[in-house]
Amino acid sequence: MSASEKAMEELRSIRGTIDNLDAALVGVLAERFKATQRVGELKARNDLPAGDPGREKQQIERLRHLAADAQLDPEFAEKILNFIISEVIRHHERIAEEHRTGQDA
Repeated sequence: MSASEKAMEELRSIRGTIDNLDAALVGVLAERFKATQRVGELKARNDLPAGDPGREKQQIERLRHLAADAQLDPEFAEKILNFIISEVIRHHERIAEEHRTGQDA
């Protein structure tokens, strides 16, 4: 087997690993959003705000430490978590609006 063929075989193997990790990430995100959906419903039923800046700050700090321990750039991890948090808040706002609308009917 030539060096080029060996490189292509290794590349396919590494890409297979990446594909598996991507599938795992999607699964974990789906489970996370199921949990945050429950939080949003609880908040809506109890007229709590969609966002919780104290909790969000705590989670960002926690994730930065976890990222550093895992040798992942904490700035990158924070950007990802900030995106997730913004999506969660958007979902919570939608749930709260649906709850208000449902109560008015």
